[in-house]
Amino acid sequence: MRDRFCQCPGLKRGPLTGPNPTDRGKSGSKIHLITDRNGLPLSLGISGANMHDSLGLKPLVRGIPPISSRRGPRRRRPAKLHADKGYDYDHLRKWLRERGIRHRIARKGIEPSTRLGRHRWVVERTVSWLAGCRRLHRRYERKPEHFLAFVGLAALLIGYRRLTKRVRA
Repeated sequence: MRDRFCQCPGLKRGPLTGPNPTDRGKSGSKIHLITDRNGLPLSLGISGANMHDSLGLKPLVRGIPPISSRRGPRRRRPAKLHADKGYDYDHLRKWLRERGIRHRIARKGIEPSTRLGRHRWVVERTVSWLAGCRRLHRRYERKPEHFLAFVGLAALLIGYRRLTKRVRA
């Protein structure tokens, strides 16, 4: 599992928007995402575009629902988390260790991001599926709850399509 962020420009100013550092300071929002190894969204969140990625990790991990298992009791946390260099902080590594979550976080200045490529493409694919929803290209809503609801609906559609694809196969 791993989390990934994408940026969405915002037309209206409101809570959870901020100057986008990659788009000439225009107001925008980020979509925070944790997926399983198949690309199904497990936890979603939004924030201002100027919020650092590492600040979104803890709320997302806490928001993962219990994982049902055929071989034992429900798990309340993932077994392993893959993340890119934006999460290379000792306090995040320690926090994950305290919760019994193994982590694979790329180190800044030591290893290239391409080493996570075989895990990262799954998340990038899910982000592209979210980008396929026209409503998420631009944030039209002033209230962050409404925008988060549309992101949740898009994630629900992704899950539904994946499940119906498996049933047909």
